[in-house]
Amino acid sequence: MLFDINDVELDVKGVWHIGAHHGQEYKSFRDMGVKNHIFFEPLPSNYEKLLKNIESYDSDGFNVKTENVALGSEDAEKTMYVETANNGMSCSLLKPQIHLQLYPGIKFNEEATVSQTSLDNYVSENNINTDDFNFIMIDVQGYELEVFNGAKETLKGVDYIFTEVNFVDVYQDCAKVDELDKFLGEYGFNRVETVNVANAWGDAFYTKKEYKKKNKFKISGLPV
Repeated sequence: MLFDINDVELDVKGVWHIGAHHGQEYKSFRDMGVKNHIFFEPLPSNYEKLLKNIESYDSDGFNVKTENVALGSEDAEKTMYVETANNGMSCSLLKPQIHLQLYPGIKFNEEATVSQTSLDNYVSENNINTDDFNFIMIDVQGYELEVFNGAKETLKGVDYIFTEVNFVDVYQDCAKVDELDKFLGEYGFNRVETVNVANAWGDAFYTKKEYKKKNKFKISGLPV
């Protein structure tokens, strides 16, 4: 993600990490004192690195689960478009489109079949106490509305969302930021911070609650 989470003061009880990749944000949330974490990463090669990253930290006092599954609107088997030039950060359940012109060095040369469930189904089937999780960190390359459509009950207990957003079809039929604004607005969220990269994609912070900045949001890099 582009934002540095440590630049804001938030009342975070736990984090849903959706499209977790290698769990890069885990340290930042640990530094904030957040104890509850569930990571979802569907691609096996990324998931193996996620496990190694999580296992490198002391687990004492932390409630951490990792799941090798994609999230969407329903239970299904899905095809994922896979690249390796960007360390798998651009892999997507949607076919790359303008991404190919923006970043011609990133080639999607493979496909992988991954399992998908919905967040609401996952919560129900695993008896998760959603009171322990009020933050969504999501990076799913334009698949956000599919994930949120499968999380309508869970969203009621979420206070903050950090998400990648798209302004054009970086991926085929990807959700645009105005669509996310409308959908999440129905659950009481407002988009209060946005980073725009090349008028194509970026990151956004949605919240139901007041929040304080410790510093101006810093841009922590440009993953895609």
